[in-house]
Amino acid sequence: MGDQVKNEVEELECILNDSRADPIKISYAAIKYITKNFAQVISYGEFGVVYLGCLQQRMVAVKKLSALNDLSSEKFLAELNCLKKVKHRNIVRFIGYCADTRGEVMEFEGKTRVFDDRHMLLCFEYVPNGNLQHYLEDKTYGYEWNMRYQIIKGICHGLDYIHQKRINHLDLKPANVLLGVNMEPKINDFGVSTCIDEDHSTMVTENPVGTLGYIAPEVIDKGLSSNKSDIFSLGVIIINILRGCNGCIPENVRIIY
Repeated sequence: MGDQVKNEVEELECILNDSRADPIKISYAAIKYITKNFAQVISYGEFGVVYLGCLQQRMVAVKKLSALNDLSSEKFLAELNCLKKVKHRNIVRFIGYCADTRGEVMEFEGKTRVFDDRHMLLCFEYVPNGNLQHYLEDKTYGYEWNMRYQIIKGICHGLDYIHQKRINHLDLKPANVLLGVNMEPKINDFGVSTCIDEDHSTMVTENPVGTLGYIAPEVIDKGLSSNKSDIFSLGVIIINILRGCNGCIPENVRIIY
């Protein structure tokens, strides 16, 4: 391990131990070192793969974005912009990022060409108890009422915080709520989130994002998204927690907001 990589690993450790510290830019060499060259996959997502990373004393999660084209670069910058604004006990802690582009010489159609090899990665605290979806599917937990209440309360606190920061999550669901050491919920994955300026509260899109069953009706019907869209998703999550299962809400249940 070179001196630069060693210094970056030590700095990441310091950031994890200081809740007030800001995330830092880290090198691709440091990312490869802490993930042992991307040896262990934690989870797969629509926009990338999450790997386990090890610092000196603590573990981290590294999200590697896939399909690195102009659109994914925009998504990376949008997610990075949202993550830099949030520090809360019910939001997964963001500690660093890597944006590395290098020229690679390759053979293509019989000719030697130089291609850009882009790496875009995000580094987070490691949250040990999986996500809320697994909790709802694993019947060994027992679903104690106090535990359910604490999870609901924590999600509400986290969502209220990001809305105060004028961020709409837009993909709130059990799989995007991680559970910490004491089962405290931490909202995760801001890959499709949007930052709203002071003059607007609603956005219009031709391509609605989110997960079926958790997308608000106005998003599907009219392409209108706002913080109310997150509140609808929250309502579905609460119903599933109270029912003790993971899935869409029954037809005879209606969420009024």
